[in-house]
Parts: sequence; C-alpha cells; structure tokens
Amino acid sequence: MNFDDPALTGPGHGTLSVAAVLAETARRTPGRTALIIGDRSIAYGPLWDETCAYAGALQARGVGPGTQVAMLVPNVPDFARVYYAVLALGAVVVPVHLLLKAEEIEHVLRDSGASLLVAAAPLLGEALPAAAAASVPVVTVMMPEGQPDRLEDEARSAKPIRQYASVNPLAPATILYTSGTTGRPKGAVSSHLALVEQVHCALIDGSELEPDEVIFGGLPFFHTFGQSSVLNAGFRRGAGVLLLPKFDPDEALRLMVRHRATIFTAVPTMFLGLVQAAARNPERPPLKYAVSGGAALPIPLLEAFEKAFGAEVHEGYGLTETAPTVTFNRVGEPIRPGTVGRAIWGVDVEIADPLVDDRIMMLGTGELGEIVVRGHNLFKGYLGNPEATAAVVVDGWFRTGDLGTKGEDGVVTIVDRKKDMIVRNGYNVYPREVEDVIMRHPAVAQTAVFGVPDPDHGQEVHAAVVLAPGASASASEILDFTRDRIAAYKYPRVVHLHQTLPTGASGKLLKRELVAEHTPELPS
Repeated sequence: MNFDDPALTGPGHGTLSVAAVLAETARRTPGRTALIIGDRSIAYGPLWDETCAYAGALQARGVGPGTQVAMLVPNVPDFARVYYAVLALGAVVVPVHLLLKAEEIEHVLRDSGASLLVAAAPLLGEALPAAAAASVPVVTVMMPEGQPDRLEDEARSAKPIRQYASVNPLAPATILYTSGTTGRPKGAVSSHLALVEQVHCALIDGSELEPDEVIFGGLPFFHTFGQSSVLNAGFRRGAGVLLLPKFDPDEALRLMVRHRATIFTAVPTMFLGLVQAAARNPERPPLKYAVSGGAALPIPLLEAFEKAFGAEVHEGYGLTETAPTVTFNRVGEPIRPGTVGRAIWGVDVEIADPLVDDRIMMLGTGELGEIVVRGHNLFKGYLGNPEATAAVVVDGWFRTGDLGTKGEDGVVTIVDRKKDMIVRNGYNVYPREVEDVIMRHPAVAQTAVFGVPDPDHGQEVHAAVVLAPGASASASEILDFTRDRIAAYKYPRVVHLHQTLPTGASGKLLKRELVAEHTPELPS
C-alpha cells in the first residue's frame, strides 16, 4: 500500500480523524472523568492537553501525515496519550501485542515500515533488541526520570499541537497484526472512516451508553475489541474507562465495586474469571449489562454470569479486519443466547458456500456456510500483501473463515471456525457444539475441543477440560457424560484434564497449542 498516495493522505472532499473521538469530547466536557487507574483519575480536558504535548514531541521527531508509529504500551493512560497523539498528527498507529518476543516485534516493525517505536519501560526487555535489529529508534514512556529518550520530557520541551490534523476519511489510521495462526502475522489496515463509523453504530443503535457510565477497561487496547468497543466508544460518549493493565479477576471485581462500574466488556475467559471471583466476594458493582466478544460464550457461562451479577450479557461478533463488530445482540432488545445477533447498521452479512473459493456463491436462509461481510467496517487490505487480501476479499465480500447460519430474522449463529472444524471418518464435527455439551457438566469450568491427526479416522476428537474450583471429576466421567448427550461420531474419544488452557493476551483460546501438545509423534 502506498501511504503517499494523495487520494489517501490529501484532504479530498471531506476530512475525518479518529483523534476527534478524544478532542471533541475534551472540548465539550473537559471536566468529565476520562480514565480511572488505581486511585487516580484523569479528566478529558487535561488528557487532551497531554496528548497534544505528546503529539508535539512526536512531530519534533519527524512524525507527520502517513508516518507509521509503533507502540508497545499496556492499558495505562499513556496508551491513550500516544494512540491519539499519533492519529492527531495524521500518522498511522501500529499497536503491538504485549506478549510478543523480540523477533516477533522486529517482524511487526519491519513489515509495518514503522519509523519510530514508543515503548513502555516494563516492556523494553523485548522492545529494545527488536528495535535495534529493525533499525527503528525508540522513545519511552513510564521510564524513571533522568533517563534519556523519555517522551514525557520531550513533551514538556516541545511545542504542543493546537488541533488535530484533518485527513481523508479513507486514509489509513491503524495497522493491527493478526494472530498469525497460519504463517507470519499480517498487518490489517483500517481507515479513519471504518473506526469512526464503528463507534457511531455502537452508540446509535447498538448500546445504551450514557456519559455517566463507567466501562471496565481490562480488554487489551492493542487489540481491536478493546480499542473500538471500550476506548473509542467510551471516549466518543464521554464515559469513564476503568483501566486494568493486566487482568486479574479478583482485582477486577474489587475495582469494579469500588468505582461502581456499569458496563463489563470482555472475552469469555474474563467472564469465567469474574464468575469465579464472585464466588469468593459477595460485593457487586452496579452493572447495567455486559458485552461479550472475541470468542464464543458458552450458554452455561452466560447464565452463570447473569445469575451472579444480575446483568444481561449481549454477545457480538467481529474480526480484526472488520474494525471489529459485524453483528450484535443489541441492548434494549431481547437477547438470543447462543447467537451473535443481527448485523450492525450499514453492514451486510450473508452465508456463502465455503467450498467455492474463487467467487461468492450465496446459500439460502438457515443453511450452514461461511459468513461473508461487506460494509463501511471493512479493512483496506493486508499491508504489502495483495495475494492474501485477494484470497479473503472476493466479489467485494470479506470471507471471515467462520461457519454459521442466518435466520429469516437476520440473527446470525456462529457454528465454528472453518479451520477448527474436525473431519472424523468423513463426518464434520463442530467443536463449539461439543464444547456446549461438555460445559453442562457441573464440574467443568472451561473446555476446548480440537482435532488431532489420526491414521485410522483422519482426525480424532479431543477435549481439554479445566475443572471448577473445588470440583472433582475424572476424564472418563466427562467422556461418558458427553457420549450420552451427543452423536457417536462427535463425542471426544480423549479428554485431557488441564489446570489452565492456553490463551493469548486478548483472552482468546489458542487451540493450535493444544493440538501441538497432544498430537503424538509419528514413527520415523
């Protein structure tokens, strides 16, 4: 992608900036609380002033329209300052996954064409060697005073910007790297239009978000879910965001009670942690509702959360390439547990034949197929990888790789990832269906079903299970429980008891690690 293309970076016939999400709220309600971390809070006015000072310092380092700036910063106030400062300059922000190692960070820096890395002091152990290998200069935040290259010091001496730069609505705003389940991670480029429209759709007809809300901010902001659904949406409405740099369920519950959190936005593993924390702590925050995304939320866990906190859970569906929300069980409407709701405004969602790759062949209502999406939320493509882009954007539709159905009422149900589907003896087994059955066992807290190569059956169905605290059950008991409730070709022949399941920083289960761990070595 050519970031110097005037059609992308010039003013064109209209302008827009994600930086307005913070700037305009700060102008209207400067005294309202924007961020809460620990015992401290920061109002919108001061936060925008500090962001403008950061932008001035970055500008003095040569950052401007079209410049790519990588950032490795946890969920602390400096994330917001750096993120919006880069965008306010018309530059492109590249948030980096916090758990990456030096070699992986180096790939992101090289692939994105980053000219600068802003790194938090606790993460310099991996950031510095990566930046050195990629020949990218580093400026730090959260570093003790007296150290060189502190962005805080440079911001104090630089001239702050007076207002955010106006850019073409279709200009790149972010480059977010996919999880890289196949090959090296790819940089998905999103425009200012896609990100701003995402927020407006959420606020107008997705949620009932009010300025006096306190939104739980434990989702990592380097991930599209936390960025759009918590940070950008919260700031656009002028709500408060309760920061938690690293998710700990007991600490999350304590802070939510203390600061009277009203909205819990999280992935299923966080829901599980909070339910377990609630069993240890009788205090409850005044939650109005909760939002789940990032992975399928088992219905038993949804019900357990609603019982523990007296708040409905609204599940949605999205991807990095769709900014992220595609569908949502809207607040104010009856929820449909086990579904991900209807398409957001301006976005089309259909079901296509997953076996036809070179074109989109639509299927009928209720038929199982691949979910395809088009609309204002689509990404601009994978950076520098037109082949990968062409493989997923076909006839103007984005192929999600997820299998599901769409009813006559437009409600979408996710069945599974196309790549996670297990084929045993020629029969399709959908892990989510099996997981829903296993989760009904009273001793089970968490499970993941996956396929392992098998010489006799093609693939064999395995299940990894985490027991609830204080519960006991053997692998054979769980296997028998499942076998009695599901077709013979679907139930897991092998059940593994785990203390924990592998997850990424965003809380998503990493099934590929389970497959690698439990795949037997073939004889040489």
